[in-house]
Amino acid sequence: MRTLFILLLLIAALIVGAALALPALISSDWLRDRVSQEASAAINREVRLDGAVQLRVFPRLQVRAEDASIANAPGFGDEPLAQMRELRASLAWGPLLSQRVEIEEFVLVEPVIRLEARADGNNWTLGAPREDAAPASASGEGFVRRPGALPFEAAFGDVRIENGSVFYRDPGQTRRIENLDLSVDLPSVDAPVRLSGSLSADDRPMRFTAELSSLRGFFEGAETALTLDMTGALADLRFNGRFLESETLSFDGRTNVDLPLPALARFLGTELPEGPVFRRFTAEADIAGSPGRLTLDQASIVFDDIRATGRLALDYERTRPMITGSLRTASLDITPYIPADETTGARSSDGAVGPWSEERMDLTALSTVDARLDVRADRFRARDIVAENVNLAVTLDNALLTARLTDFRLYGGQGVVTLAVNARQATPRLSIAADISALEALPFLTAAAGFDRLQGLGRMQLDLNGSGASPAALMRSLNGEGSFNFADGAIVGVNLAQVIRTVQQAVQTGSLPSGFADTQQTDFSALTGTFTVRQGVAQNLDLSMLSPLLRVEGSGTLNLAEQMIDYRLTPRAVQTLAGQGGDTNLQGLAVPVRIRGGFNAASVSVDLESVARDLVRLRAGSLIGGQAGQALTDGRRIEDVARDAATGALRDALGGRQRESEEGQEETRDDPARRLLEGVLGRRPQPRQEPEPESDDDGR
Repeated sequence: MRTLFILLLLIAALIVGAALALPALISSDWLRDRVSQEASAAINREVRLDGAVQLRVFPRLQVRAEDASIANAPGFGDEPLAQMRELRASLAWGPLLSQRVEIEEFVLVEPVIRLEARADGNNWTLGAPREDAAPASASGEGFVRRPGALPFEAAFGDVRIENGSVFYRDPGQTRRIENLDLSVDLPSVDAPVRLSGSLSADDRPMRFTAELSSLRGFFEGAETALTLDMTGALADLRFNGRFLESETLSFDGRTNVDLPLPALARFLGTELPEGPVFRRFTAEADIAGSPGRLTLDQASIVFDDIRATGRLALDYERTRPMITGSLRTASLDITPYIPADETTGARSSDGAVGPWSEERMDLTALSTVDARLDVRADRFRARDIVAENVNLAVTLDNALLTARLTDFRLYGGQGVVTLAVNARQATPRLSIAADISALEALPFLTAAAGFDRLQGLGRMQLDLNGSGASPAALMRSLNGEGSFNFADGAIVGVNLAQVIRTVQQAVQTGSLPSGFADTQQTDFSALTGTFTVRQGVAQNLDLSMLSPLLRVEGSGTLNLAEQMIDYRLTPRAVQTLAGQGGDTNLQGLAVPVRIRGGFNAASVSVDLESVARDLVRLRAGSLIGGQAGQALTDGRRIEDVARDAATGALRDALGGRQRESEEGQEETRDDPARRLLEGVLGRRPQPRQEPEPESDDDGR
């Protein structure tokens, strides 16, 4: 018995001695070559160990390797897929006797991983390829949680990554994570595991902590509680929830998130335009997710200055992420998102309209995501236009934005407005269609165009489209058509009846008739017309205004691109309007008023020559009616009576008197009345022909 005991001690001593001597008996070169060969065969990539390799088996299994690397896939460059300056690992022997893995140390020092995806595959799919295998996808195989995934007991002691780096590149973006420090606290696979660390994402520092209730439960698909706290330049994120019982990484919980959008978009490979928009997104919501999809429900959301509640979903497995949802907001102001310079077409403090900007519009944000959103806004604003109780349906599809406003109240009116912005090509296209009824003209036109000269209630329709890289180019290309029909209103700034009443005096003095002033107005019962727009110039040929005293016709052009107007209004009296300083019946008198010039410096003039012709006609008609009978009695020709009556009427219209010669005969050579009369009659009167003397028989 004693001999057997001594023999067992001797065998044990030999085993211990062999374990102690084994590292000395095995050369580091042989060990390095052997590990490299086996690892290379296992993953079908060259594995190199260029530095020292150390192995100890007692009192614990310890491995230390320096300058290790894994080769990149063919066609992905010469730099290694992964490399590290040092790897240290140690495994306790004792727990192995009870089938328990206890890793006392696992440290990676300065690991660098380079990931790259292309249309035909990626560089991180390892292992020997099968002949019948399909080409590797850019995303690789999905992670599957299933029972039995961790069929062992394990504990981790000192598990760390020191100063690691991860680089990712695909055809559309490059992402860089550096200065990665990570530590893991895992007493066992069934106990809570805690991760903490920090990193720099494209030079933007981030810190994070995460706690999982069970590592085994997570890998084997059981419901597992999760808390996450991340802060830094790319996001402030807090999550309290769980991984659901499933094979995929499905989860739900409650989250608070604050995203600085420019920094996050830049990290994801997209540049957002400079300016006050697309700056920040915050949300507090119930959150649920699965690979490629996130849903925010019962959400309180802030996007820039817009606050809303509702539901949002994000599908991020697409080429462009898709945002869908339904939101409700008290106030929705889209003015900052309108594709134009903030001063373009805007009115200054003195009421002047600024020129259209030649600066190129930046619409790159429209190609960042796709979207389908339904928004209900108590108050909606686009520049100076304000609507209430708006339903807004927004669709964004590959840089084509369509916004449709329905069921809204706009300055007393209701209608439908559809706006489309197409930024798929280098030159954006824009279109707008509107049909609004029961519209109060004054507040709407004041807000939309700074035009505060029309009152009334009616309907407005328009359908416009254009293209251009800048607001100015867009206005120069504008085409379309429209119509208007207003009732029971007024034109502010002119009393056309007063203009007609005082026009006779204006003809005499050559001045502008009275009736033009901000305090004056012309009431109407109906105002209608249509217009066309071609290359930024709106033309109207059929304006018609009806009122108890007047009929007004109008035609002209409005150059929207150059901000110029050339328009002619022709009011005509339809009832008796006594002229100032006389008893002339002005019924039927037309007074052409012309408006010309820039939007900020338009001038108003009256065609006095045309008015004078009409005055002559009216006066001559009255005189002819009174003198025709007497002319027949006296034996005079009716043509002579008409000419004499017209000349007298013209003198009355001009306030002048014919000059008579000493012999009492008319002097007509320089008579302005006669000259104007010639224009009124449309011909020059022929000079009186003297009778030729009779010739004698021989022709002399």
